[in-house]
Amino acid sequence: MSPSSQEVGPVNVVFDLAGVLVDYDQPELIAEVFGDPGSCHTVRTEIVGHEDWLTLDRGTVAQEEVLMRAARRTGLAIESIERFFDRVSTAWVPVPGTVELLRRLRARGHPLFCLSNMHPASWSYLERSCDFLELFSGIAISCQVKLIKPEPAIYAHLLARYGLDGSQTVLIDDRDVNLVAAARFGIQTIKFETPAQCEGRLRALRCL
Repeated sequence: MSPSSQEVGPVNVVFDLAGVLVDYDQPELIAEVFGDPGSCHTVRTEIVGHEDWLTLDRGTVAQEEVLMRAARRTGLAIESIERFFDRVSTAWVPVPGTVELLRRLRARGHPLFCLSNMHPASWSYLERSCDFLELFSGIAISCQVKLIKPEPAIYAHLLARYGLDGSQTVLIDDRDVNLVAAARFGIQTIKFETPAQCEGRLRALRCL
């Protein structure tokens, strides 16, 4: 039986993916593909740090176009940039402590949702490899809905699509800007740092 509203805090728990439920070592991966410090710096500033990285999250530009733009912009070999993108999409690994929290929340009867910015290739890989996705009652991924955090429209989309009351919902995310945007919809928020810290915040909100 699901816990009553008198026993728990927010009913709906929304998880981010990157940096919360899954992660990878980006600096190590950049170094693995590009090697020399100069090229690594260029990748960090002109590829990962470029707005085109976000257009992939939004799903409005094909990866092939982003690769060509990056090669023209940086002078790096397009083959190396493509290899980096391919490696990123399959480098994600689950964060065990957070996945365990997810399962415990589901066992307590909380409806679980996912709201994440993610490139199409990365999302495709996660769909194939992460069995915990089946625990979610609803999923909104930026590249599929063509909206991106922290834009207000993506939070409105999540609430409307799944009929959620913001005041009965908590978002777990590792970026302050995303949490600030969610709070404008009355959503309670948890800044994710570690699974243990997140568990403590969930207990404070009476979700566990």
